[in-house]
Amino acid sequence: MKYIFVTGGVLSSLGKGIAAASIGRILESYGYRIFMKKLDPYINVDPGTMSPFQHGEVYVTDDGAETDLDLGHYYRFTNTPLSQANNATTGCIYESVLKKERRGDYLGKTVQVIPHITNEIKARIDDIGSADPDIMIVEIGGTVGDIESLPFLEAIRQMKLDKGRDNTLYIHLTFIPYVKAAAELKTKPTQHSVSELRSIGIQPDILMCRTEMSLNDELKSKISLFCNVEKEAVIEAIDVENIYECPLVYFQQGIGDQIIEKLHLKKNKSDLMKSWKPVVDIAKMKKEKAVDIGVVGKYVDLRDAYKSIIESFNHAAIANKCDVRLHWLEAHDLDNKNYRESLKGLHGILVPGGFGERGIEGKIRAAMYARENKIPYFGICLGMQIATIEFARHVLGLEGAHSTEFDPQTPYPVIDFIPEQRTITEKGGTMRLGAYPCHLDKKGKAFQAYGKEEISERHRHRYEFNNDYMKAFTDKGALISGINKENELVEVLEITDHPWFVGVQFHPEFKSKPTEPHPLFRDFIKAALKNYPAR
Repeated sequence: MKYIFVTGGVLSSLGKGIAAASIGRILESYGYRIFMKKLDPYINVDPGTMSPFQHGEVYVTDDGAETDLDLGHYYRFTNTPLSQANNATTGCIYESVLKKERRGDYLGKTVQVIPHITNEIKARIDDIGSADPDIMIVEIGGTVGDIESLPFLEAIRQMKLDKGRDNTLYIHLTFIPYVKAAAELKTKPTQHSVSELRSIGIQPDILMCRTEMSLNDELKSKISLFCNVEKEAVIEAIDVENIYECPLVYFQQGIGDQIIEKLHLKKNKSDLMKSWKPVVDIAKMKKEKAVDIGVVGKYVDLRDAYKSIIESFNHAAIANKCDVRLHWLEAHDLDNKNYRESLKGLHGILVPGGFGERGIEGKIRAAMYARENKIPYFGICLGMQIATIEFARHVLGLEGAHSTEFDPQTPYPVIDFIPEQRTITEKGGTMRLGAYPCHLDKKGKAFQAYGKEEISERHRHRYEFNNDYMKAFTDKGALISGINKENELVEVLEITDHPWFVGVQFHPEFKSKPTEPHPLFRDFIKAALKNYPAR
């Protein structure tokens, strides 16, 4: 197996995840099987207990791993298998080492960062689950120079000694700022970043230079000279209109051929342009129609909290050949006085997942507005529970109906704890997580979207629809259109007397790709288009 290590320098948020995923897409186009992994320097065991404002979205895999949002990029760009094996943190590394120390596995030795922590990191890198890849792509979180990243950088330095020079490759993503006052691009931050990396024994083989402006031949020569990298291996990572252009931009500069040559792989013919370019062309084409979608959320100040939802809308726009304009609405601000004005003119309303009581009443008003005004509504996880509460209060007349998450004393607990969750006290990794099957009713909009009765989707929640109220709901026009038959849990709730009103307990955004838009997002936008340009 060959190894590619992707590091980042100068500053955070350069886009290492997209760069790594783009490289994966390119290598797959040559016919190679890849496996992608993210190593995160934070001490949390996983991001599951972290606020979205701290970390952004928590991406969930089929086997229930709560992981970094970059795994979403890996999924959308590539065919890499995703599981617990694709993400590791400082927290889980130290947790494992300490458990071994308590068992006496180290035979009385002093446990140290080198070799014990670095050996554990290397073991995690080599963990590929049941996959059988040709190439492993490992993204190192954080920025070179951060104290938290040092054990991971030391571990990947050792990998060249362990696996051999011909089997390891280092790619460094850096930044070339444009100084407006001087009217020029500056390479000094990149030089310092590479120098920092070289000081711990890692010489980059390829440099990817994030820039707002194109790098001329003179700049590439300068970077090559001062960073000890061949000029052909200085790749321009220029800002693009659409992130799905990145594989094409990098491919056209020859990064695929560089990797193939440096890792001594067979140079197969690539089908990237044929398989990926049509998607990018549709995404970039000028559209005749556009829909305005309101996203009523609790974390709208940080868009990364809804990364997979944003991308799912982009994929649905490709499928429907239209533009999707997202309007970010802070749920807490939708009070009784202004919510109608705030929601007026939208072609569709989405209420995404979330935790905690803040903004709940605003989300309920959004669901009520969509139901009463026949505007397409899509509720995801908490958004489905919000639709349940709203229907119970205003259609069934159950005043004070609520979820026991927000009101433990509610007289009508239409949303309640999963039974097996009642005795759990720890927060991390204890929710209903991962993929579960769902049976769809042929009468529902969900079945029309999927085109099949049996589906599997990923979950991340503790509370469920209370089946004691199922008959009352269906008697008043609700359709329970999706059920987990094993536990008789409600997965999909719809309203029959409505153009498109669907709430799902799972997270469909985790399984959408630009080449395979999720059917629910696709049909939600299709329903919203029927309002164009009337609203």
